[in-house]
Amino acid sequence: MNTKRNMYKDFEHPFAQFVRIIGKGKNGARSLTYDEAYQAFSMILKDEVLDVQLGAFLMLLRVKEESVDELAGFVQAVRDQLNFKPLHVDLDWSSYAGKRKHYPWFLLAALTLAHHGYKVVMHGASGHTINRLYTEQVLEYLGYPICENAEDVERQLQQRNFAYLPLQAISPILSELISLRNVMGLRSPIHTLARLINPFNAKATMQAIFHPAYRSSHQQAAFKLGYQNSAVIKGEGGEFERNPDAKTLIFGIKNGELYEHELPKLTDSRSPAEEELNLADFKAVWEGKQTHEYGEIAVVETMGIALYAMGAVPNFESGMQMAQKLWLSRNAAPAGIQ
Repeated sequence: MNTKRNMYKDFEHPFAQFVRIIGKGKNGARSLTYDEAYQAFSMILKDEVLDVQLGAFLMLLRVKEESVDELAGFVQAVRDQLNFKPLHVDLDWSSYAGKRKHYPWFLLAALTLAHHGYKVVMHGASGHTINRLYTEQVLEYLGYPICENAEDVERQLQQRNFAYLPLQAISPILSELISLRNVMGLRSPIHTLARLINPFNAKATMQAIFHPAYRSSHQQAAFKLGYQNSAVIKGEGGEFERNPDAKTLIFGIKNGELYEHELPKLTDSRSPAEEELNLADFKAVWEGKQTHEYGEIAVVETMGIALYAMGAVPNFESGMQMAQKLWLSRNAAPAGIQ
């Protein structure tokens, strides 16, 4: 490491310009342009950046908060280095937050859609925040395989209409960067951009954020990336899951046009957090052996948003009605798209 740094005693490292642009004090700093962001992140992905530069860059962005152009440039740099062949995918569902207070009801929404013929690819990262239950762990408990490459994804879509691909399989470098959460003590822009990758160019994408201010930047970045159908919400725990205890504001793209839509609060009081996340109980709800009032509302409402995002229904009201029917018939023999 020191040897590498010493190489640049007499001339400037090419990545230094990008650190300088965003870190040059209150009056001198500015956001990167789209092209600068693209160049900077391309260098990171090619491992052409020193560790000290990378840490400084990520944390300066974290303090500043990444702009739409920066976010879009970062994501496009990732997408241009992927080598996946095109697949028919209806819905790209990002899952990077993990759950702490409630079960991952969004997962049952995704699996129900898959059961009824919609092709869903979910991607995420596990274990980068302590004391959270991650999608990968839950899927394994439910008997779903974790894909290791694009061929696995294609196979699972053929067999189950659902595939989960870890970030590690999409980009080992991004996976390594997102795990810096426990080293830095803070989330970095990687948590934001990973949600927007859409590795198989699905017809519709869904991302959740934890901080409301990020709704617009996700929406605008998706628009800049050319995504035609997208939905962004402040999801429960940071996952794409409708919280029945609160209004849900959707920042979306419908057939290439931006929109906003608010869904009303559905409960009179805040639902208590689970005392423990017992996956046996969660599985029993999925199999129809137990009921869970809060959870089943969350499943249906989340599924309704997804159905509208995919263009399967003309409005949110019909989306919720259709979602209720799909949920109640989830244990029937798999059917084609309704």
